[in-house]
Amino acid sequence: MEQTKKHERLWIFLYIAFSFLFLVAFILLSMLVEPFAAFSGAHPYLMGFFKFALLATAGELISCRMASGKWAAPSYILARWLIWGVIGIWITYMMKIFGTGVAGLMGVGLLPSVSIPWLQTLLRAFFISVTMNVCFAPTFMAVHKCSDTYLALRAEKQGKVTLFEVISAIDFRRFVSFTLFKTVPLFWIPAHTVTFLLPSQYQVILAASLSVALGIILNLNRKGS
Repeated sequence: MEQTKKHERLWIFLYIAFSFLFLVAFILLSMLVEPFAAFSGAHPYLMGFFKFALLATAGELISCRMASGKWAAPSYILARWLIWGVIGIWITYMMKIFGTGVAGLMGVGLLPSVSIPWLQTLLRAFFISVTMNVCFAPTFMAVHKCSDTYLALRAEKQGKVTLFEVISAIDFRRFVSFTLFKTVPLFWIPAHTVTFLLPSQYQVILAASLSVALGIILNLNRKGS
């Protein structure tokens, strides 16, 4: 049993190390190797899947270590990996929608614009971040909270879990007061403002890196569910 636990801890360490090496390699290759950058641009959903699947799952493993004091994989780790990958596709799609939409509104005068280039860039990034986090983030966070709770209940019951059980297990008062009213304005809006200041090829990878922080927040906040 102890040998099995040691092997599990080793695999977790290797996974986290590989995930962050992937992050560094992606940034360096995007900067130095034009074909790689072109491939990433041509297949944004595929890259979005792997960026989030790798980095956000690494965040879950780190948060479990912080919460329990020992290295252990959360229940249904493969399902969590796949869910994060799908979330990566979803976020890649939504970032393009909000980025294009805000730029269009600023272009036709429906959002404030200035003539100073750096301030215009900052305003655009801020408007995209606010719009995305107000219109999209609550839905995304609620869906992820439900999937996370469903997997936790499946592991606890070792059997079928209904939607009613999932919803009943979530403390929506804490979800709204903490996740929506604290993390969104105090962390996600500033963080995504910085994200949208970057060239487009780096925006999704930074969002995936921030999902490490999201995984930590969600797992440490799980006791309130």
